[in-house]
Amino acid sequence: MPVKPSLHPYRQPWLQNKSTDLLFILLPPFACLLIIVLFPNIFQNNDQMSLTGWILLVLLIDVGHVYTTLYRTYFDRNALKKQGTILWLIPFIAFTAGLLLYHFSVLWFWRVLAYAAVYHFIRQQYGFMRLYSRFENKRSFTARLDSVVIYSATLYPLLYWHLSGPRNFNWFITGDFLYFNGAVILPLLKGIYFTLLAVYLVHLIIQTITTRRFNLPKFGVIAGTVISWYFGIVYFNGDMAFTLLNVVSHGIPYMALVWVHGRKVYSKQKATNPFLYRIFSKKGLIIFLLIIFGLAFTEEFIWDIAVWKEHRSAFGGSYFADFQPGKELLNILVPLLALPQFTHYILDGFIWKIQKNEIKWSNETKQ
Repeated sequence: MPVKPSLHPYRQPWLQNKSTDLLFILLPPFACLLIIVLFPNIFQNNDQMSLTGWILLVLLIDVGHVYTTLYRTYFDRNALKKQGTILWLIPFIAFTAGLLLYHFSVLWFWRVLAYAAVYHFIRQQYGFMRLYSRFENKRSFTARLDSVVIYSATLYPLLYWHLSGPRNFNWFITGDFLYFNGAVILPLLKGIYFTLLAVYLVHLIIQTITTRRFNLPKFGVIAGTVISWYFGIVYFNGDMAFTLLNVVSHGIPYMALVWVHGRKVYSKQKATNPFLYRIFSKKGLIIFLLIIFGLAFTEEFIWDIAVWKEHRSAFGGSYFADFQPGKELLNILVPLLALPQFTHYILDGFIWKIQKNEIKWSNETKQ
């Protein structure tokens, strides 16, 4: 009896290589869910986070990943030369808008920042999916279904959050999201959501059988998005569970993407980018991380002593207990401290466009 032929050779669209992509881009949401399942008492139905958890998840990963954008923008003299207008205009506009918003309403300042962050998080998942489907037909039914599913994987949990009321966690501060009395339509939305997932899986199975091809990393991004957003927001109702799934699944892949891109581009440009050439050399990873962690620590130090005062033990204990900036200073300081995040959210829409299998700025002319 003849043996059925196996899947014929298919070039998986890895960004770096199989090991790097699997470990740092695709694995995080699955690993986070496994940790939550193994230690349920720590993660489920709580509204507090330990100091250690805050340092690892918020300071090092969440805030740290924001500063990795520097390697793609302000640390790159070529980018400054070619994209100087965008790179200096965006933070100016963002800071001005932040000043006006904070003066108008502190709550609306955080609300706008929260929704900007949400949009950025959603678009990152779509962006990774597009990176891993860069060899496929963008106008096919499969491509359209992929887009519908990746957006559904993020939007349904957000709608659930907005329509079911406050959870045991917030994006930034209490009340930063708008809530609506719409619990009555949640069963309908849930039915549509799971129907779309079922259609996607059936189509994927049929496509794999008929074409004998399976895009593993693209599936990993879609499945990981479903896991991190559904379990982080809908299934579990705990601050630690939400933060672990939300931050790790977003921050670590972003850091990895910057590193992978840097290794491909800047490690070959010793003459034009000597600083980035050293950073993205084989021995530069530690420096790469130390710089972003140092900037993250500095930012959070100022946030804590001037605004939040929640993690004093991580920033010198009681040495700054008497430091209390006035309202006028806070009106400037808070928008200034939030500027790296705001700028990161906006710039991210310019720097990861695919053109002929290359990652370029969105306004660069196609070759």
